[in-house]
Formats: sequence, C-alpha cells, structure tokens
Amino acid sequence: MSAPSAPAADDTALTRVLAPLRSLLIPGEGLEAYAVQRRIFALTHRRLAIGSSTGRLISTARGLFGGFTADDIRWQDLRDAQIRVGILGATLTVKAFVSRDLSSTEGTERRLQFPGLRKDQAQAVYRICQAQEQSWREKRRVRDLDEMRAKSGGITLGQSPAAPAVAGETDHSPTARLERAREMLQKGLITDAEFEQIKAKIVGEL
Repeated sequence: MSAPSAPAADDTALTRVLAPLRSLLIPGEGLEAYAVQRRIFALTHRRLAIGSSTGRLISTARGLFGGFTADDIRWQDLRDAQIRVGILGATLTVKAFVSRDLSSTEGTERRLQFPGLRKDQAQAVYRICQAQEQSWREKRRVRDLDEMRAKSGGITLGQSPAAPAVAGETDHSPTARLERAREMLQKGLITDAEFEQIKAKIVGEL
C-alpha cells in the first residue's frame, strides 16, 4: 500500500490539532478562524492551537501522552491584542480583564502569548481580535459613561441635569457635577465638545 501524499498527511495532522478546539465549541458557537503552531516551535511539546469563535478566543495545548489543556477569553474581557510576525512564524499576545461584567474599572489583568503560529492563520485570528476589541471597547465606554453620568447627578447630553434629591446635597451641587464632568473628560469618556456642553448647562443653572 502506497504512503499517503503530503497534502493528505498534512490534512490528517491538522484535523488532530484542531480536534480539541472543535470539541470545546458549545451549541450555536462557530469557529471563525484558527491558527496552529508550526512544528519547529513544538519540539518539546505537542503543537498548540488557537481559535476565534463567535463568542471567545480559545486556546488548546495537547499533552505528550494524550489529552489537552484549554483556556479561553470572552470577547467582552479582551483588552488588547498584538501580533509580531517574524521569518519563521508569528506570535500573538492578548491581554484580558479578569472581571465580572463589562466595566473597565474592575478586575485585574492577565496576559497570554502564543508563539510560532503560522503567519497567515495568526493574522486572520488577529484581525478578528481587533474587531472584537474595538466593538467591546465602545460598549465599555458607553457603560462607564452611563455610570459616571448616574454618579454626577443624572447629567445627560441634550437634557437638563437632574435636580438634587435632597436640598443642599453636596454630591449634586454644580461644583461636584462639574468636577465629575471634568473627570469623565480626563478619562476619555466624553469629548471636549461634550464637556463644554455639560459645563454650559451647569453654569446656566446658577
């Protein structure tokens, strides 16, 4: 019986590497892109693989004697993704929040690095990471902005600031509200134009 051709052998090896990734997908979750570590970077271990699904970034590392270990990062927790493309392969580095919700002000941070990936595959995963990072950064910005507005006495652009619940309450004084608006500006939650609009409304009440 003749030996299998190189492409067929490569397809079989790829199927084995991706099998742990695919086994972790939950119902309704699809694998959009994947990247496999090149053999030259896996001389002391089985090759690792990463996959970007519709809900998260998943990584798997197969054991030398069977089995595998897995890790994942939900897209809403993704903070940053970077790629370094070299001659032999690409290294993808991701940073993620360790938090319970969308708030960017909570939780610590963790960092994962995946070296020696096939370059074209790694770039495809990286592009999805970038798109997800930008999308969730905007969602966190809106969430943080809503929380800051609530703390500042209900300031909403285009509407008059809410009246204080208790007469003389310092948290809702014009000075306190202006200070919180300035804090939002410094954190990048509002633009200069939005800050000037808020300031004008507060000053107009005096």
